[in-house]
Amino acid sequence: MRRTPLVLAAYATLSLTLGGQWIAAKLGVTAVPALELSTMRFAIASVVLVAACGVTRTPLPFGRWRPIAAAAACGVLGFNTLAFLGLSLTPASDTALIIPTTIPLATALFATLIHERLTARRLVGFAIATVGAALVIVGGQQAGGEASSERLRGDLMELGAAALWGASLTIGALVVRKETVLGYVTLMVLIGTAMLLPLGAVPQAYRDVPSWTAETWLAAGFLGVFSTAVAFVLFLWAVRHFGASLAAMVTYLTPVAALLLAFIILAERPLWLQLVGGAVIVMGVRAAATRSHPVVAQGAVAA
Repeated sequence: MRRTPLVLAAYATLSLTLGGQWIAAKLGVTAVPALELSTMRFAIASVVLVAACGVTRTPLPFGRWRPIAAAAACGVLGFNTLAFLGLSLTPASDTALIIPTTIPLATALFATLIHERLTARRLVGFAIATVGAALVIVGGQQAGGEASSERLRGDLMELGAAALWGASLTIGALVVRKETVLGYVTLMVLIGTAMLLPLGAVPQAYRDVPSWTAETWLAAGFLGVFSTAVAFVLFLWAVRHFGASLAAMVTYLTPVAALLLAFIILAERPLWLQLVGGAVIVMGVRAAATRSHPVVAQGAVAA
């Protein structure tokens, strides 16, 4: 499958939306309850995705609602509950590094349940990218920041969130073999939003939403449109064509994108060790992807 420019564009966009979500989320959770922000994120995404289905006349796969509901429970309810609550306890930098570097391994392990092979080349790619991620994390710790029990709890929540996202991706890999990506993502987000609604109402029953600041709405809008509607569709597109474990490798690029966005938006200069780590991550992703795309893609299309 020779669509290298399209793949590069999709992965670059996906890494930027995933990298930017933790900056936007941190801005949001400092102003409003985490679960309320998460619910509003998916409510906005639901509107965007339903509109996209209407324009493209894409049907929703109601006949597959059971596995899609399971994916929503893991990837929307579970992932966002743990990720956003953890984000309120730990720095955004921890979240932006822990989740992206844990998702690929968790997904690869879950994907063995649906007979995706962990080839030697892919394992080498995982190992190289993990070393690069470790360099980025160590480099970030050099910039300062004290450890605490609260921060540790937040980091553990982020690890749990990454595992749940890996489970959701694996379920999605099965469903999108026979269903459209847009239809699957739309129904999953709709079901996930319904699951989140009661939790989001716990803090203030949404009474504070009319008084949200423009900055909070901007954060929620970015999360809903780009980090959910756009990112989820691109993610599942990659899952359909490359398999769950290989598609999850794109999250290794998120710390690199986060460093780039922090430099552009916040004028934060990355340390040299972080730059080296970013380069190693790209090498690892490249190693895992080489010679794997055609085999996985043929299997996905045949399914």
